Amino acid sequence: MSNKYSAVLYDLDGTLTDSIPLIMHCFHLAYLDVLGEVPRTDEDLMSYIGKPLMTTFADVHDSDTAQKLFDSYLRVNEKMLQEDKLPLFDGIMDSLIRLHNAGVRQGIVTSKRRGSLMTTLKVKKMEYLFEQLTVCEDTEEHKPSGAPLIYSAEKMGIEDLSSMIYVGDAVVDYRSAMDAGMDFALVDWTKMDKEEFKQFGTPKIIKSLDELL
Repeated sequence: MSNKYSAVLYDLDGTLTDSIPLIMHCFHLAYLDVLGEVPRTDEDLMSYIGKPLMTTFADVHDSDTAQKLFDSYLRVNEKMLQEDKLPLFDGIMDSLIRLHNAGVRQGIVTSKRRGSLMTTLKVKKMEYLFEQLTVCEDTEEHKPSGAPLIYSAEKMGIEDLSSMIYVGDAVVDYRSAMDAGMDFALVDWTKMDKEEFKQFGTPKIIKSLDELL
């Protein structure tokens, strides 16, 4: 039996891991640590999820403040990751294992830094499930550019990007897939406003990763 897709790539935060509450908590702690207050709304901070962490701070603050916020965030976030405070969504591990056992090539494309990603994969004992890991440091351009997905395809030796599918939870994921010429599936458990996707089209929605089988 041949597969429709040559490989499946996943976003991490909000797609495989229920990380939005943890991310927001770390944002707040970083601001309290550096500025003594949180001068930005949660809606504003939420709009940056899926983009590189430094972009979250550098777009709003001067370079010195942005660097301090970045460093503070990484310190508190790494501690929580090592303490296994980042849960997977229900059923994710079982689905990933089923796909792996079915011979599906799988990879992760995330805007997280490599260290943070590897901490999560090691704590969850799920490194072996993924053939390719693409992180913030791997490309100069980031989501919503298709560059990280194109990079992943090249590393996996896949020339036809239309034969791949990217699974994500945010508009930047959808736009990245469109830019790369890759298919896209939106997870039904996204915490993002689904109305935001409509300006870019109507993505297919999956209620479980098992639907990829």
